[in-house]
Amino acid sequence: MRLGLTDMIGLAASLIFALPLANYAVVRLFAGEVALGVGLLVVAAAMVVLPQYFLDPGRIVRGLLAGLLPRQLRGLAALDPADEGSTDADSTAEETESRPEDATAVEK
Repeated sequence: MRLGLTDMIGLAASLIFALPLANYAVVRLFAGEVALGVGLLVVAAAMVVLPQYFLDPGRIVRGLLAGLLPRQLRGLAALDPADEGSTDADSTAEETESRPEDATAVEK
C-alpha cells in the first residue's frame, strides 16, 4: 500500500492520539485491569486501522462510481488493471477481425 503525502500526515495524526492511549492501555494491563486494558488497546488499534484500510476516501468514491455509473462509463476509469488488460486484448482482436477496410483490401 503506497501512501501519499496526505495519507502519511493522516497516519501521523492518528498515531499521535493512538500511541498514548495504547501506552495507557498497557499500563492498565500490567496493573491488573485486563478488561479496560484490552478495550483501550482495541480502540487504539481501531484509530489507526479504520482510517487507513476501511475509510479510505478514494476507495469509497471508486466503489460508489463503479456502482452508479453505466457500464460504458465504467470502462473509462478501469478499477482493476487485470480486467483492463484482458478487455483491451479482446477488443483489439475483435476490431482487427471485423474491419470492413481489411476485407475490401483483400478482395481487391
